[in-house]
Amino acid sequence: MHRLGGVGIAAFDRQSQQKRSFAELSTEISQGQVDLLHAQLAQFRSALAHYAATHRDSIRDDPQFRHAFQRMCTSIGVDPLAGPRKGGWWAEMLNLGDWQYELGVQIVDVCVSTRERNGGLIEMGELVRLVSKLRGVKGGVITEDDVIRSIKTLKPLGAGYEVLDVGAGKKMVRSVPKQLDADQAVVLAIAQEEGGRVSETMLVQRRGWTHERARAALENMLLRDGLCWLDEQDPEQGVAYWVPSAMQWDE
Repeated sequence: MHRLGGVGIAAFDRQSQQKRSFAELSTEISQGQVDLLHAQLAQFRSALAHYAATHRDSIRDDPQFRHAFQRMCTSIGVDPLAGPRKGGWWAEMLNLGDWQYELGVQIVDVCVSTRERNGGLIEMGELVRLVSKLRGVKGGVITEDDVIRSIKTLKPLGAGYEVLDVGAGKKMVRSVPKQLDADQAVVLAIAQEEGGRVSETMLVQRRGWTHERARAALENMLLRDGLCWLDEQDPEQGVAYWVPSAMQWDE
């Protein structure tokens, strides 16, 4: 019995030693893989940094090139245009931190200066036009994508800046901390189609709403939210509403 017990203990010791050996080997392999990954990432970062530095002016000044570069980076989990706080060395290398910040300030400037007439809701194309005019020729061409990215960086301000999809491929920018309900989104979509004008009858005929629902939605936008104007001398309906954010302004 004693001899068998000794053999059993020896076998157990060998098994334990094998487990330790496998564990050590696994650790070595894992560490080797980690080291290899770090080396590959360092090489990749160096190559991407060289490319970005070489084409920095094109990235800053050419919107198509900038967006193509952005899509390439996004596909691999890199965000070089995130701004100075999140972009880190990217923002410093590309000198895009100040560019992004400047664009954000200009967006705020336009939204605040037009808030009295549009209630804090502006059509995306109109915002791009006014910001481009504010920047001037030397400011370079900006696009809707540039504005959307800058608005995302404004979110931490808590001022309510947000891009809204109102249907039919139309976007609007909200610059006040208030939520639009579903009915208001429908009103905005129709106003976009009609150059800013919308009436109770339009909502009834195009959306199948009751007159009560249409009237409530329009009056809420007029009295509660200040997002539209009342026209009591409309030649077609007698009473109509005008949504300034969906109107074209000559400035």
